[in-house]
Amino acid sequence: MVAAASRPAIVNPLSGERITILQAGGPGDVLVWELLLAPGGRVPSGHAHPGQEETFTVREGCMRFRVGRRRLTAGPGDTVVVAPGTSHHFANPGRVPARVEVRTSPALAMADLLETAAALAREQRAAGRALPRLADVALFMRDFEAEVASPIAPGLMRRGARVIAAVAEWRRPGIRNHVTP
Repeated sequence: MVAAASRPAIVNPLSGERITILQAGGPGDVLVWELLLAPGGRVPSGHAHPGQEETFTVREGCMRFRVGRRRLTAGPGDTVVVAPGTSHHFANPGRVPARVEVRTSPALAMADLLETAAALAREQRAAGRALPRLADVALFMRDFEAEVASPIAPGLMRRGARVIAAVAEWRRPGIRNHVTP
C-alpha cells in the first residue's frame, strides 16, 4: 500500500463530501480514505459496489446509513460494513461535520471514481443544472461498472448505460475528456 496523504482533497459541492485518500495501492489492494461530510450532506444516490466491500468507521459526528433494508445510525467508534453487491446510502443528519474512515476492498478504480464524481458535480453546479446530463451519467456508469451499480435492475441499467454512452461518444467525439478530475 502507498501512503497518499499528499494527494489533494476531493470536494463534491453537491453532496457536501470532502474526501482525502489516505492509502492507495493497486486495484487488488485496500483503498483507505477519509470522508468529511457536511451537516445535511449525503451521498447523491443509493448504489451498490458489485465486487467491493466498504467499511465505514465513524470517527466524529453522526452518520445515518441504509444498508439493504436496514436503517441505522452510527456515532464515534461505530463501524458499518457493506458487503459486495449490497445497496446502500448514507447521510449526515447531525449539526456538525461527520468524519469517517472508509476502507474499500478491493480498491479497483475507486479513487478515480471518487475524483470523477466530484468533477462531474462541480461541472453540474457551475452550469446551474439541477440534474446531471444523461450522457454524463451513462459514461460514468459504464466507465466504473466494476465499482458501482444501480440498486434497481443493475443488469438492465448497466446495458442501458452502455448504449447511451456509445451514442454519446458517437455524437460527440471526445465527450469522455470534457471532465477533468
